[in-house]
Parts: sequence; C-alpha cells; structure tokens
Amino acid sequence: MTLVVLAHGTNDPAGRATWGALLTGVRARLPEVTVRLAWAGVARPQLADLLPKIPDEPVVVVPAFLASGFHVRRDVPDQLAALDRRDVTVTEPFGPDPGLVDAALGRLRAAGWAGERVVLAAAGSTDEVAQADLRTAADLVAARLGGEVPVGYIAGGAPKLADVVAAQDGPVALLMWLLAPGVFHRWAGDSGAAVVAEPLGDHPGVVDVVCARYRSALAVAG
Repeated sequence: MTLVVLAHGTNDPAGRATWGALLTGVRARLPEVTVRLAWAGVARPQLADLLPKIPDEPVVVVPAFLASGFHVRRDVPDQLAALDRRDVTVTEPFGPDPGLVDAALGRLRAAGWAGERVVLAAAGSTDEVAQADLRTAADLVAARLGGEVPVGYIAGGAPKLADVVAAQDGPVALLMWLLAPGVFHRWAGDSGAAVVAEPLGDHPGVVDVVCARYRSALAVAG
C-alpha cells in the first residue's frame, strides 16, 4: 500500500523542507506504509509523474489542501481519469478539520498571542466552495476563542488580508491557515498585524489528519 500526500506545490526551500518534515512524521506513525509526496503544480513529481512509477497496488491519495477548490474538485479527478488508475482512492482534503484548528491555535500561542483580535489568514480563492470551507474554518476558530474571527485573503479573492487587518480596532494577530512557509506567509507578514503565527507545517495535529484520512480510506475499501 502506498500513501501519496498531494501538496499544492512550491519551489521555496523552506516550504519544501517543511513538507519533507511532515512526511517524516507520517512515516514514523505509519511504518508499514510507503509514503510519497506529489505536487499538484509548480514542482515535480506531480501525480501524472509519480503514479505510473508505483507498482500495481492500491494507492491512497490525501489532498493536502485546506479548502475544496479547483485542485480537489477538478484537477485531481481529471489527472486520475487520464491515467486510468482504478486502484487509487482519493480522500477528503485536509480542511476544514477541527484537528487543524487546534494545530493553528497552537502555532498562534507559540507566536506570542496575548489576546489580540484574531484574523484567519488564508491564501484565498475565488471559488465559492473553497470560500465556504475557509469561513467554516474561521467559525471553528471562533467557537474555540469565543468571538468573531474574520477571514482575510493573502492572494486571490476578497476581502484582502491587509484591508481586514486595517478594519480591526486595536492590534491584530494572524492565525495562519497555510500549510508551509513561502511567499504567502511573507506577504502576510507585511499586512500590519502585530502577531503573525507560523504555518501549520509538520505540527503533530497535521500528521494526525494525514493518518486519519489514510485509515478512513482503508476502512471504506475494506
């Protein structure tokens, strides 16, 4: 059995190192499973490169995306259809998962959050389904903190993160709804927030989600 973690794709050295560390954590939890990494874009290998190199055995693909946007709903199914692999199971994406909310809050506290107004900072999307997932994540954070948590988009879509930060009364802390460091995290640091948490990265909660998605796929297949 092979587990493929499918990431968005990055050429940022820190981002790639973070994904490597995450896979190391997953391998430690699932020592009997072959764990591989594929990219949805930007970098190689992509699914179309990797899957033909995997022997004819069952494969579980875990989409490491925090919202169900284009890659989850169209790109991945199209790639699998083109490869004609019927032994590949694609799980639900990462987000919004309550375990990731706990991990993100842990990163926020580690960054020195001292009660500042919290804004959920996401890469952003113009896709309505993805936007709904991001609002759900913010609602889960708000339920933990006991107050409203607005969403700000770093790149695509609206509202823009800098505008959301500027609209708040008093200092702002950014809860980063990102998986790995890179340009989006650097841009978030220029938004005017007083506290900027680290991305989720290889937090044990993220490892938990990967393993849970994998085991759920096995249960359904079995």
